Amino acid sequence: MTAPASPHERFQSPLVSRYASPQMSGIFSAQSRFRAWRRIWIALAEAEKELGLAVTDAQLAEMRRHQDDVNIERAEALERTLRHDVMAHVHAFGEQCPSARAIIHLGATSCEVTDNADLLAMRDGLDLVARRLATTIERLARFAAEHRALAALGFTHYQPAQLVTVGKRACLWLWDLVTDLEAVDQARRGLRFRGIKGTTGTQASFLRLFEGDHERVRRLEGLVAAKLGFDHVAPVTGQTYSRKADYAVVAVLAGIAQSAHKFANDLRLLANLKEIEEPFEKSQVGSSAMAYKRNPMRAERMTGLARYVISLAAAAAQTAAEQWLERTLDDSAARRIVIGEAFLGADAILRLYQNIAEGLVVYPRMIARHVADELPFMATENILMAAVKAGGDRQALHERIRRHSHQAAQRIKAEGGQNDLLARLKADPAFVHVDIDDEMRPERFVGRAPEQVDEFLAAIVRPVLEANRDRIGTEADIDV
Repeated sequence: MTAPASPHERFQSPLVSRYASPQMSGIFSAQSRFRAWRRIWIALAEAEKELGLAVTDAQLAEMRRHQDDVNIERAEALERTLRHDVMAHVHAFGEQCPSARAIIHLGATSCEVTDNADLLAMRDGLDLVARRLATTIERLARFAAEHRALAALGFTHYQPAQLVTVGKRACLWLWDLVTDLEAVDQARRGLRFRGIKGTTGTQASFLRLFEGDHERVRRLEGLVAAKLGFDHVAPVTGQTYSRKADYAVVAVLAGIAQSAHKFANDLRLLANLKEIEEPFEKSQVGSSAMAYKRNPMRAERMTGLARYVISLAAAAAQTAAEQWLERTLDDSAARRIVIGEAFLGADAILRLYQNIAEGLVVYPRMIARHVADELPFMATENILMAAVKAGGDRQALHERIRRHSHQAAQRIKAEGGQNDLLARLKADPAFVHVDIDDEMRPERFVGRAPEQVDEFLAAIVRPVLEANRDRIGTEADIDV
């Protein structure tokens, strides 16, 4: 079968072509991966020279000159013969650096470069995710503050419940993101350099190179780690570091997906109520058939991407569980897919989240209408108490409210009429001494929601934003 001539005739991951940012795609690109391999080879050679091995300044200079100009096509050609990706790149690098060819990968096993390069990519990926989270938190905090006291109908079981405020509901979304940012930073701090440990993690090859000098072998690992920006090294490994480290990172990304999914579903429900909507562009088409539609396509996309990222945590867990003794290669193909796509998916989700948070559209009159539809029922307890204080019999008043409420509900459900409970109560002589209109003010029913918003933003969110001010972006990095 003839190979497709155009990239458009081959499958390309939508995460790259449609959803994730160029920055995140770049972090997990082949070019970045292979440049990281060369950074590791150079760091290893530098450390070996510093500890007394026969590595020259000229060899190091030659390697540094070619660190970034990776000849991928040549490596691919070599791999077709060698059937080993790392050795193909060792040879390709050696062809560019003939004087250094003999010391490239000296004493190392493949995982010295592949595992440590993956850790470098995950570290950079977590940094970008943290920036997106901090920016989204900042945008959503503005929204919560602006709408701190806007009374809205609350729901439990998606049935009308007590009133909340729009800002208070936004704080629920914010708290999830704040905990996600804490988890990202913890995962970032928890990344440990795989180390320079050789084929089965015993450092036997390096002990041979350094003629049995254990102290120099110990120092070698610390030197290489420091050159690559790691403060901590895995204390023990097989050929690979424990794949539980991958799971820990992917699980954090899945946690972000959970938070985003909850927000996006909430927004879809509110959009159906015509209370709050995601941004909708002037020329945007909601439906190819129904021209009036304003479909929440960003929120829908978020939920779809979130389900995928959540599913990847299970794959990472299975890979960690499947490893045999010092290492087995059945992790390799899965990790190439799972780790990169988890980061690309989380990046895409957070770009959408930021974009929505910057452009949320609120319809206060629709919110007030829904409050007005349900508030008469919610207010009956307050009206009952006021009537008792005015001298009424609590049990008799309760029965009158019960009958009026059921009649009003019947009118709404069976006849499609308006809620006339207030009119019924005003017309009942038993409630003549109660200022029913005053009892109906929505702000009487939101409890401490506005104050909770203020306290939450001041005590929790603002310190987080202050600590992350260098991460907060100035504008949305998304074109949807």
